[in-house]
Amino acid sequence: MKRNSKLVLGGAAAAAVLTVVTLGAGPVLAQNGKAPDKSVTLHAVLTELNGSGASGTATAVVKNQKIEHIEVHAEGLTPDAPHAQHIHYGNDALNECPTLALDTNRDGRLNTVEGIPAYGPVVVSLNTTGDTTPASFLDVARFPVSHDGIFDYSRNNIEFTDVAGTGYPGAGGLGTAKQIADAIRDGEGVLVIHGLDYDGNGTYNFSDPEGGSELTPSLPAEATDPAVCGVLR
Repeated sequence: MKRNSKLVLGGAAAAAVLTVVTLGAGPVLAQNGKAPDKSVTLHAVLTELNGSGASGTATAVVKNQKIEHIEVHAEGLTPDAPHAQHIHYGNDALNECPTLALDTNRDGRLNTVEGIPAYGPVVVSLNTTGDTTPASFLDVARFPVSHDGIFDYSRNNIEFTDVAGTGYPGAGGLGTAKQIADAIRDGEGVLVIHGLDYDGNGTYNFSDPEGGSELTPSLPAEATDPAVCGVLR
């Protein structure tokens, strides 16, 4: 329910403070007349995809157009292997984790592209160093490595950027940093960890039936298929 409280002040005090503060519906303005910083803490429970057996949790503190802090804790991953991880979002995606209903080629597994209608394109690359834009989404060497199938990841001060192909009206479906940050704060960001060893031989390889990745011929499908997923809410 929307409720307005009027502050009755005289003289200089009245000039310094807004006369109407909106409670419970819409933003509360600060004394300088500007909207306060938009900060929210989001959590995700990560569950397995593609029968990976992996699981985990994630927490992200998002303020304005920046992830001030994010932590990802996962287990049951392919041991001693790098795992690409991203925040996905699309204006016209479902913004949820995919199911095998999206397995369009009926091979019994979900590849990354098949999952896009559910979780949307990459908007943030959660790597350990350097660039965090979608341009780094396949730079596997800069993503965390699981030790005995476990990794604990954290990083600070990740800036949202404009991302083409996120489904907004206009050239290339460009979503601005603000639009994307607002959507993530609203609980529409999906965190996906990629990489799983289907045949259990201890490495990502091309010799399995899955073969090469649909994203690039330089990587096997095992390195890029989604292994675990959760919605940041």
